[in-house]
Parts: sequence; C-alpha cells; structure tokens
Amino acid sequence: MKKILRKKSFLQWVKRLESYKIYAPMKDDDFWNFALINNPKDLNLNHSNTVLSPKKIIFPQREVILEFSTSNDSELEVKEILPEEKASIIFGVRPCDARAIPLMDKVFGGDFTDPYYWKRRDKTILVGLSCNTPPSSNCFCLSVEGSPHSKEGLDILMTDLGDKYYVESLTKKGDQLINLAKNLFEEPNAKDNKDLENIHKDSEKKIKRQIQDIKNIPAKLKEMFESPFWDEESLSCLRCGICTYLCPTCHCFDINDEIISSSPLKGKRVRTWDNCQFPDFTMHSSGHNPRSDRASRLRQRILHKFQYFIEQYQNYQCTGCGRCISKCPVGIDIIEVLNKVENYGT
Repeated sequence: MKKILRKKSFLQWVKRLESYKIYAPMKDDDFWNFALINNPKDLNLNHSNTVLSPKKIIFPQREVILEFSTSNDSELEVKEILPEEKASIIFGVRPCDARAIPLMDKVFGGDFTDPYYWKRRDKTILVGLSCNTPPSSNCFCLSVEGSPHSKEGLDILMTDLGDKYYVESLTKKGDQLINLAKNLFEEPNAKDNKDLENIHKDSEKKIKRQIQDIKNIPAKLKEMFESPFWDEESLSCLRCGICTYLCPTCHCFDINDEIISSSPLKGKRVRTWDNCQFPDFTMHSSGHNPRSDRASRLRQRILHKFQYFIEQYQNYQCTGCGRCISKCPVGIDIIEVLNKVENYGT
C-alpha cells in the first residue's frame, strides 16, 4: 500500500491511534532519545540519530522476570512476570535501527524463544523514516547491505517529500494504521513517485563513509585470531562499553537475584544488559578469565559482528548506524579497524 500524507494531517493521523502506546524521538537538552509520547503535538520527526536505538523499548535495559518469596510454612513461591504490554507504535525509526530488529529476532527466536522479548515484539509496530540526509557523519549503512531507505524490519516507511510524506505500508500491521485514518491519505501521483525515486537515489550518494571490501572480512578475521593486530588496535580502549551499550544489535544480558527481605525471604530475578567489553564479562567462578585483556575483548566485538554472526545467521551483526564511532571517547573507529583488517598482511 502506497499513500501520500500531507504534513498538516500528520497530527490528525496520530490522534486516531490513541488505542496504542506511542513512542518517538524526543530531544532532552542536546540529545535525542525515544520516549513515550503523551501528547501528539510533542511528536517531532526532525531528529538526528537518537543516542539509544528503539531496541530499548522491545528489549529493556532492565526488566523483572521472576518474583519469589517464602510463605509461613517456608515453602518457596515463584511467580513469572511476563510483560503486559499494550500494543505500541514507534515512530521515526531510522532504517539502520529497523534493520537491527530482525537480527535481534534471530537471537531471541532461535532454538529457544524468549517469551519476555516476544511479548513486546509481537505488539510493536515500527514506523520508519527514510534518511534524506545522513543523521550522522559516521553512517555507513551501504557497507553492510543496508540503505538510507531500507524497508527491512519496518511495518511502514515514510519519506519526507517537503510538505508531505510518501507512506509505504509493508505489512498488515502497517495497513491497519493507515486504515484507521483512510480519509487523511491520498494516492501518489506520477510526480510523487518520481520525487521518491530521486530522493532515495540522492540519499545514497550522501553516505560518505564505507568499508572497502566487506565480503573478504569474515575470512580475514578468521585468519587473524591470534594476530598482534588486536593489541595495537585496543591500546586506547577505556573499557567503558559505550560501543556495545549504544549498539542497536548487541543483546548480551546478565541475570541476578535481588533480595528485598531475608526473613521472610522476598526478592526478584532481574535481567539487565551486559557488555562484552567489561573485564568481568567472561570471568569464571574458578577465577579464570578467557578474555582478561582489552585486545581479546575488542577482537570479540569485531568477530561477533563480522564473522560469527555471518557463520550462524548469514547476516552482518552491524547495520552501519555509526554510534560506536561517534560516541567512543577515544576515537576507536570500526570502519578504520575493518579497513585495516582488509589490508592486513598485504
């Protein structure tokens, strides 16, 4: 389904969606982040990259998965806490962030289906916004099989045509949103279709950064596992974990029990994001740590995204959003690292 929505009608459309929880980018000080929108007038699609991707809505940074307690007879009672999510719409999802969601689906929907993730995922509708200009100077989506107008992972893709949006519904969920306000949408004409084509072509030309030859990277990485290259590249790493916390595809988590009271016993089991760049991420109970140094942890991050994930799922586990480059306090640049990998030993 392809439609035209005048910008002056956009808020009217959002008001018709009152039965959904609506998330969209909001600016707080100098930073954009996805937040719950209580007033449609607060919805602003003139945003750059958000600091955190919309992943955090489907896969929260912290969530309670169990509650436990002992009754008077000391019998342990355990209660599973599944999300009771109202159907949600996330507006303004950039194509790189949208492409990350199907990659998360592979992880949380493989041999074991994670019920906490899917309770939210199944009730979430993603409304994307094409990047007419890159939201970050470090965008490199074209290098990882994406584009500024990729439709992958989205239910609707919107493209800004000036005073209107070109709205493409890609799923039944998307159709439902448009059908709730049919009278606000128009059929695209020949000029609209041509404008859309030109904008999409121009947007690709505006992506300036790239990985030289990514197809050779997985094989090169496999050969370089023991290389001193990783020691050199990791020298400046602070072990802060910003690169993985901000990544739209990183999905590692830890599970801990938090005790509220000991007598009677009462507590909860909590899942929180974890980070492969932290020194204790791989610490064994024996005291042995197979990745105790910065070099092995940087290597793990790169190989996971550009070798292991390819071997397991046939996809790069990177969508080229550029957050890890832009926010790294010491300037570690994944594009530069991968280009060095490509040229290593030649």
